[in-house]
Amino acid sequence: MAAKLIDGKALAQQVRDRLARESAELFAQKSIKPGLATILVGDDPASHVYVRNKQKACELAGIYVDDHKLPASTTQVELLTLIEQKNADPKIHGILVQLPLPKHIDSKVILEAVSPLKDADGFHPYNFGRLVEGHPVFEACTPKGVIKMIESAGVTIEGKRAVVLGRSNIVGKPLALMLLQKNATVTICHSKTKDLPAVCREADVLLVAIGKAKFVTADMVREGAVVIDVGTNKTPEGKLCGDVDFDAVSQKAGWISPVPGGVGPMTIAMLLENTVESAMRSVGLR
Repeated sequence: MAAKLIDGKALAQQVRDRLARESAELFAQKSIKPGLATILVGDDPASHVYVRNKQKACELAGIYVDDHKLPASTTQVELLTLIEQKNADPKIHGILVQLPLPKHIDSKVILEAVSPLKDADGFHPYNFGRLVEGHPVFEACTPKGVIKMIESAGVTIEGKRAVVLGRSNIVGKPLALMLLQKNATVTICHSKTKDLPAVCREADVLLVAIGKAKFVTADMVREGAVVIDVGTNKTPEGKLCGDVDFDAVSQKAGWISPVPGGVGPMTIAMLLENTVESAMRSVGLR
């Protein structure tokens, strides 16, 4: 039996619709419009597409966009000065610095310069530390979206065996912590994990974020498992695909997310949700 599809695109639309209502209510009650500053340095084509998609989603959700496109020659000091200005701007509730940055700019320094109270991406060490403690403020967007996708399928995370492939600070580690907070039993796998297929087959919920096209095959998946594919890759023909062999695995899994149309739209939706949440907190409504 083919797996049921977890439609991230449709779920993201539901989130945007809710956020549009919340933004309108916030403006009606407090004359506040949620504001997101987007900062893009350089001419990376993919980054321009990502930022444009995020800005379009903001507009649909009633979020004001403060757009900054800077040349690749921008210095680290200049970028830090801009971030400092946005940290102090009461009209801005979230700050997005699009990665990757040019090589002469230290991404770690830049991300740590963003106020934790405006950290819409959820990357700041303060927010990561709060997540470790089990008292999150802003959670990283992709893992947060993944959790909502699992729950949208009616799957109870508590008590499940969850296996996360990938240990990045952006996806793998925060996702494992969020699953742990939901009372799953969590295993994190990486390039040094022994007998990886056997570990994957133990998963009730398998979450894949390693950046290798169609790496997870059907023989690595338990019958009826929930499979969430965070990967974004291109085939030799130039088509988008995930880290999971979708055609084969979808015949064995119980639930599966597609690429495209799965985690990607939810990542953007969670960026908007964090921004609206920040705006609500700024006037004591959350």
